[in-house]
Order: sequence, then C-alpha cells, then structure tokens
Amino acid sequence: MTPPIVVHPPDADGGRRVMAHAEFLGRAFRREDVAAFLRHVGLSDDEIQLDDPNLIEWRGGGPDVWHGG
Repeated sequence: MTPPIVVHPPDADGGRRVMAHAEFLGRAFRREDVAAFLRHVGLSDDEIQLDDPNLIEWRGGGPDVWHGG
C-alpha cells in the first residue's frame, strides 16, 4: 500500500512538492512546512510522524534533505 502523503525530491531551490492522494498541498522548504500541510488536511500533531513510512513516502531523500540539484 502506498502512503497517502508523498514528498518529492528537492528542486533547484530546495523546495519539495508535497502531495496527498495526488492532490498538491504545496512546496515545503523544511520539515515544519510538511507538518503544517498535514495539519491543514486534518491530521493532529499526535498523528503527524514525519518518519512514519506508512504515512509519508519521502522521494529523493528523507526529512533532513532540503537541497536541490
């Protein structure tokens, strides 16, 4: 099963597209941005676990990778 949240690889500006079930939530530039997008779609702080592979698929590096090529 694919996680409902996908964080794409960093772009040249270091931003990462964040998607929820194929819906674009925005571009994140840090971990806190991803958490804010998840709160916006209804997750509570207790539900937001950025290292949970059942919740988030990190492409092109994990939650500590924010530099693009």
